[in-house]
Amino acid sequence: MADKVASFAEIKEQFDTYIGDIVYATMTTVDTKGRPRARVLIPVWETVDGVPVGWLATYKTPVKAAHLAGNPHTTFSYWTPRQNAVSIDTVAAWVDDPDTKQHVWDLYQRTSPKGAGYDLGNFWRGGPGDPELHVLRLEPWRVQVIRGTDLHSRIWRATDAG
Repeated sequence: MADKVASFAEIKEQFDTYIGDIVYATMTTVDTKGRPRARVLIPVWETVDGVPVGWLATYKTPVKAAHLAGNPHTTFSYWTPRQNAVSIDTVAAWVDDPDTKQHVWDLYQRTSPKGAGYDLGNFWRGGPGDPELHVLRLEPWRVQVIRGTDLHSRIWRATDAG
């Protein structure tokens, strides 16, 4: 049984702790035939006006771009052998403006939550303006955190998530 929480603030500390510990997320998208595709990536997260917002620095591969063009919904799953887990259902959108790329670059440098970022310069040597660097904005509509010791689950949903 899962407890529903009224605000993201109620699970934010657990969310940050688990993501900072786990770091790598499995991102799942869906192709035009409804088939899922998973890949392992490292998004970073921040809280804006009391709600989580995620960012993914990535390459805009043909498969990823086609999947998101057909269906922008994606899920990010974090898990440890201790059974601590976070599942984040989002709507993803490509963002290309230089200010946002700089913001995301800085977030990765600061590691948000602590431990989950890395130096993007290892992949994009041209810095935030590198033409191969693409950014996805991840707008969560549902976040679930599960504590492995007792499988206690808490779920936050955006107010417009239905």
